[in-house]
Amino acid sequence: MQVQFVTVDVFTDRQFGGNPLAVVLDGQGLATAQMQAIASEFNLAETTFVLPPKDPRNTAHVRIFTPKAEMPFAGHPNVGTAFVVARLGHVCGKPLGGSSLAFEEIAGLVDLELIGQGTATSGARLSAPQPLAIHDQIDPELVAEACGISASDIETRNHAPSIASCGAPFLFVEVNSRKALATAQHDAGVFASRLPRDHVTGVHLYTPASDDGVDIQSRMFAPLHGIPEDPATGSANVALIGLLAHLAPEKNLTMTKRIGQGFDMGRPSIMDVEAVKQGGKVVKTFIGGGCVEVTQGVLTLR
Repeated sequence: MQVQFVTVDVFTDRQFGGNPLAVVLDGQGLATAQMQAIASEFNLAETTFVLPPKDPRNTAHVRIFTPKAEMPFAGHPNVGTAFVVARLGHVCGKPLGGSSLAFEEIAGLVDLELIGQGTATSGARLSAPQPLAIHDQIDPELVAEACGISASDIETRNHAPSIASCGAPFLFVEVNSRKALATAQHDAGVFASRLPRDHVTGVHLYTPASDDGVDIQSRMFAPLHGIPEDPATGSANVALIGLLAHLAPEKNLTMTKRIGQGFDMGRPSIMDVEAVKQGGKVVKTFIGGGCVEVTQGVLTLR
């Protein structure tokens, strides 16, 4: 059996920046175990498998795997997969029409708008499949231990370290300097014993910034998913903008930010995020960015 794939760099305008993604163009006939094995073989943060939609009104059914587990939702895989199928012009043989796409995923329906169109498509923007949900607060001392920083590096005046989600749960931690962000190093043992994979996808550190044309710099560690550090985490940053809008005093606002990630690991990524708040409640969150194709190939399965 042969399956075609494409790899793309996501949240960038140049090859070898952003977050790499493998897209298997037609996952029909593959068992879940095979998908997981293929994702482990690529060993990228995520690999997606494109399938015909269960509901013909939608564009595709998309499954997302890290090297260790299937994800209910993730940002850069959606943006990258939309880019790939738009340039391909079809999903499993069914022609695409228009610039609006809808992907069926475990977390729900992910709506996307293409940036550009057809072979001129340069990226995509998604709407998170679930509203912002804020869960547990975590002791700063535990965060410090897990991320190799001091508890004094953690800024708690705006919020305590908190788990939040727009489809995938992350622990959000503001640090008080760019230096603290740059020096962080994860401890996989602490993650395994005290931050299990079924509780949080990973720890997302961030700090306000004015360098590199961004408003926020961030880093994300998810070692239990086989991702020691992620160059760009759309599912985290789309929830981060929701959290920041939630914390803002205004009852009604549209908050936009540009977030950088991956700069400290040599894979600079740029994400444009937006949250809409109405009547004191965050009702919509969005994230988008550019993509660049890197490789095409065929997997031969025996």
